[in-house]
Amino acid sequence: MPHSTKAPNKANVTHFDEFAQLADYSLMRNLCKDPDATIDGKDHRARQVFSGHYVPVTPTPIAEPQYVSHSRALFQELGLRDELVADSAFCQFFSGDASIAPSPMQPFGWATGYALSIYGTEYTQQCPFGTGNGYGDGRAISVFEGIFNGQRWEMQLKGGGTTPYCRGADGRAVLRSSVREFLAQDYMHALGVPTSRSLTLFTSASEAVTRPWYSPESQSSDPDIMQENPVAICTRVASSFLRVGQVELFGRRARSHAHLDALAELRMIVAHLIEREYAQEIDQALSFHEQIILLASSFRERLTSLVAQWIRVGFCQGNFNSDNCAAGGFTLDYGPFGFCEIFDPEFQPWTGGGQHFAFFNQPNAAHANFHMFCLALAPLLAEDPAAKQLEHIRQDFAKVMQSQLEAMWASKLGLTEFQPQLLTRLLGLMQQSEVDYTILFRELSHLPTQVSALKKSFYVTTSAALDEKWQTWLNDWQAELSQQGDLAEIASKMQQVNPKYTWREWLIVPAYQQAAQGDYRLIHELQQVLSQPYEEQSAEIEAKYYRLKPKAFYYAGGISHYSCSS
Repeated sequence: MPHSTKAPNKANVTHFDEFAQLADYSLMRNLCKDPDATIDGKDHRARQVFSGHYVPVTPTPIAEPQYVSHSRALFQELGLRDELVADSAFCQFFSGDASIAPSPMQPFGWATGYALSIYGTEYTQQCPFGTGNGYGDGRAISVFEGIFNGQRWEMQLKGGGTTPYCRGADGRAVLRSSVREFLAQDYMHALGVPTSRSLTLFTSASEAVTRPWYSPESQSSDPDIMQENPVAICTRVASSFLRVGQVELFGRRARSHAHLDALAELRMIVAHLIEREYAQEIDQALSFHEQIILLASSFRERLTSLVAQWIRVGFCQGNFNSDNCAAGGFTLDYGPFGFCEIFDPEFQPWTGGGQHFAFFNQPNAAHANFHMFCLALAPLLAEDPAAKQLEHIRQDFAKVMQSQLEAMWASKLGLTEFQPQLLTRLLGLMQQSEVDYTILFRELSHLPTQVSALKKSFYVTTSAALDEKWQTWLNDWQAELSQQGDLAEIASKMQQVNPKYTWREWLIVPAYQQAAQGDYRLIHELQQVLSQPYEEQSAEIEAKYYRLKPKAFYYAGGISHYSCSS
């Protein structure tokens, strides 16, 4: 979570001019801009960026912007009044027009470069220049950094137009993907999983772009039509948008002596990361080598905890490259993500992701990202004895990850200690019965004694022999629970670990389809339902949202699987 930086500002902000007074741009103050950048931020064509930490760039406003929604939870947390969305200047700014920013705000934003590694292998092929100097924020433009109620937040327009890193694309995001990101970020926050947040969502009444997508009732793996989509801008918010890939870029440059200031720029970005994300854990009066060791240790703790939380709630990131891994240890980049419905350890919603990014493989992907993070830090330690400490921290990642997973599984099952055989048997039964991941664990949270109570989570009709195995497992599990204290208290704790309401893509699709026609009511309904994922809601909501995936959607393109055509 963002760390405290100033005394709380308790004022309720109702006007954009008041909002502007909260501006405080630490990134532009502490880091170096690209020396080849323009003065006014009119820097929209793809080009190589050889040095510097950021490029000043103006966002491109969407045409005829229309307000879709905002996060009331985040507004309240930031001290913003809901009436702010009626302020025309506020809406103009967060639909991409930075020119109206009053002082002390900047009339331009910034984009950053980063490197790409996949499972610990460095790549430059995705860079149009083949060097890695053109890879970075192609359509995500940070436009504001400020302090709200004592916490520093950065605000970034997803779909805000082209930057020097756009790689020939149009810089836009479509309404479909913007609705998904807008809803998912707040849902993950409600689940208690560290994540970037959603501020506002705007779409255009007249501007559209064409993307490959799926025809109605398509079961194709890849998109089979070109579809025109309204453009949109989702403003996402985080303590920072520093990524492992960003630190990695400067680590690569330092190792290869890409330019005279390469090592200094690496040191600066790491120092900025510590200040922005780890100030409460790392005393900046320590030597820089000591700070680096604490940084690696703290990030390892956050990253392993995060991935364990993902598996707890059924989340699959889908494309957990180093550039999609926040160096602050929270969930970032909701593109090819999905939530597991029919339990499958190899669940992977993104057709371009491969099994190495599948549901139960995410700890391995995180391990690879952490390896690249440590590799990026290494040039700062050189021959210092602290380099061995860094290597020990890196080598112990798998052990720490396993410990986090064991604690998570124990909590999902209401156990005080991890029981590996009990879990292994359960996972096997879950696969054989094709259970709904969320519904099964929620029903277990009521501590059933008979397998019949679990049948509402089964997608297939089970045999008597399989039912008997389930009953034996339930009996063994109940015997463990009976030794651990008050069963009512155990059930209550389990219900705060195992959500009742999960993300079901087939319930999200109608929301963005209706939004394309100007009807945002379903988006607002989903915001309300997903903001209380652990709570028992009305019978009407339960009937609609707490149910198995209909067979009609089993292999549906754009629902059961999808490309990242956003």
